Amino acid sequence: MAGVEVRAVARNVPGSPQKAGLVADVIRGKSVEEALNILRFLPQKAARHYLKVVQSAAANAETNFNLDPAELVVVRATADKGRTLKRYRPKARGRVGPILKRSSHLTVVVAERG
Repeated sequence: MAGVEVRAVARNVPGSPQKAGLVADVIRGKSVEEALNILRFLPQKAARHYLKVVQSAAANAETNFNLDPAELVVVRATADKGRTLKRYRPKARGRVGPILKRSSHLTVVVAERG
């Protein structure tokens, strides 16, 4: 099936999209097998979440579209802004400082090589 792109999304993953985007840059354009090997050894917390999303995208491609898992390539990997939880921390003189607990939406799109 030429031109079929299969995607998987993880929503509201804890961690900023800026940091998750650095992990996405590493796996973009790699084969699925190579991307999984890279993600297993990256120290970033976002790499663990991307590992699951890449595995899910590969499983979706194999199960739903009968694509060969050995021929799959990560076409797109993005980290978009999710919801931000706003918390406050007490500061001097009765003031407060904001704490922004950011989250990301991780998207991986795979397609067959060729």
